[in-house]
Amino acid sequence: MKRCSALGFLTLALLAGLGAAFAQQPGRIPAVGVLITHASLTDPVVESIRSGFRAQGYEDGRNIRLEFVTAQGQLDRLPALAQQLVDRNVDAIISPNEMSARAAQKATSVIPIVMFAWGKDPVALGLIASYGKPGGNMTGIYSLAADLEAKRLEIIKEALPGVSRVAAFWDPTFGGQPAEVQRAAQILGLRVDLIEVRGPEELQAAFRTARQRKAGAVLLIQSPIFYVNRDRVAVLSLDAHIPAVAGYGEQVHAGFLMSYGSDLDDIYKRAAYFVDRLLKGVKASELPVEQVAKFKLAVNLRTAKALGITVSQSVLSRADEVIR
Repeated sequence: MKRCSALGFLTLALLAGLGAAFAQQPGRIPAVGVLITHASLTDPVVESIRSGFRAQGYEDGRNIRLEFVTAQGQLDRLPALAQQLVDRNVDAIISPNEMSARAAQKATSVIPIVMFAWGKDPVALGLIASYGKPGGNMTGIYSLAADLEAKRLEIIKEALPGVSRVAAFWDPTFGGQPAEVQRAAQILGLRVDLIEVRGPEELQAAFRTARQRKAGAVLLIQSPIFYVNRDRVAVLSLDAHIPAVAGYGEQVHAGFLMSYGSDLDDIYKRAAYFVDRLLKGVKASELPVEQVAKFKLAVNLRTAKALGITVSQSVLSRADEVIR
């Protein structure tokens, strides 16, 4: 009898401890981990996330604690960094792409994860059960980035009608979508040369290959490599005299010719909305995953001038941002 009572007491104590671990304790500042794969802690994405929390009424260090960690491209460090955030007893983890989301998901099945999927459909990847009811401990946003590669090719053809051959740089480590790009190119009557780029050290050789194959433009298929190294890509693009086209406005500001895709600043700011709902008791399994519906076309006319390129008026007239 005493043994049963002791066992019951221990069970109740354990359950009480678990409840205390996940309840918002009075006076305790909630902690949110941000698991970054490639970008440095000085990248604009960090400020975008902080800004999003400020818009929701949170100030880092006052009523919330933001824990940023980055693998800086060394992806074998991701599991340890994810575990580090779990060990710090964070209340939620923000994962900016699929690699980060998978690492966080392997580290914990309890702490809610806010993912921002760049590449494939998160349902197809098995990250969530469905958009309406994600299930498990993950929710967030799908940016439809991979689904827009065909649209970017279409914009290249329209903006630069003289281009018939495009070099597509893709990162197999990140799981690019070369087959979809090839299919879209065939429909558009473009020839695409796929060139693998597994790291920043291969960028220069990739542009050299693109030039040898007489590519009229370079399409950078979604990968953190091309975002983090956007300044270097822009310089190499000018040196090779080949315009670069990608997914984000930050790349155009660095010197790419054009971009078409979701607004990264908006996406990362949205992270705070999800975390706020989670901190207020909404379960990640029941918080619907959003799909980005607004996309931005940006054109850098300074780059066009430097390359001696004339961008078609039809593209310029509907651009959301034109850098002159």
